[in-house]
Amino acid sequence: MTPETGPAFGQLPVFGPLTDRAAAMAGADPFDRISVRDYVVEVEIGAFAQERGLLQKVRFNIVAEVAPVAQPLDDDVDLILSYDRLTEAVGHELQAERINLLETLAERVALRILQERQAMRVFVRIEKIDRGPYDLGVEIVRSKAAVTRAQAQSAPRPRVVYLAPEMAGDARAWIEKLGTDSPLILALGPPLLPRPHAQTPEAQRRIDLLAIEQAAWGLASQDARCFVVATRTELDWAMKNDQISIWAPSRMVMDAVNGPQGGGVALAVWLAEQMQAVELLVIGADMPKAGVPVRVLG
Repeated sequence: MTPETGPAFGQLPVFGPLTDRAAAMAGADPFDRISVRDYVVEVEIGAFAQERGLLQKVRFNIVAEVAPVAQPLDDDVDLILSYDRLTEAVGHELQAERINLLETLAERVALRILQERQAMRVFVRIEKIDRGPYDLGVEIVRSKAAVTRAQAQSAPRPRVVYLAPEMAGDARAWIEKLGTDSPLILALGPPLLPRPHAQTPEAQRRIDLLAIEQAAWGLASQDARCFVVATRTELDWAMKNDQISIWAPSRMVMDAVNGPQGGGVALAVWLAEQMQAVELLVIGADMPKAGVPVRVLG
């Protein structure tokens, strides 16, 4: 047994090339396979504070099992799953938002590849190679059924409601008027209270976002139907379970690769676009430009 092949779990090579693992799990009637090996990119990733603002080298190994072409191939590139689709899946997920966990990134890359018609199963291994005299990584296997389940569990499209600070006191009345034909996500403006002044823009940004979150918690304490939520996962879960969400913006905004500038209604516009909202309802502010339908009330 060599370091390259490593110990085996059953008949599976644990530390060997991902292509070997895919071959070992192929079964009696294997699919064709395409792969990308040792694809290295520099990206900001990690859950720890010291990993923010720091580019790390991350290595990707991907094997996709593909269904055989049911017609003569005739050397036609449009009939096969291109290698570019594997690297494009990595690039798309890295650009979507800043990610804390390799596990999250691997899951998203795998599901994106499995959306391709030809892809039947995908193996993804991701490793951080800058953290010390070793590699840290995660490896997953996902099948076409995973995409089907994810699509079946997809959240409905919400109505995002922006409440200007002077309107927040009437939030309960507005909730009654709006009804629940679409899931509601409330996005608050910054409270009309003094805030600390920081010496750096990043620190001031966090202070301003935390002020909005304080207002969110204050509103949630007044209405048992409302829950403060901070992540896309929490928002999706709340919508599926008919809960009214009050958005705590710090996590999503600070983790965004190209996050929103400004505050107040600008944050609500960004959230509505990220959530593909059926509409953005603006209460107590002027009509903004947005990539979703907008109504202004109040």
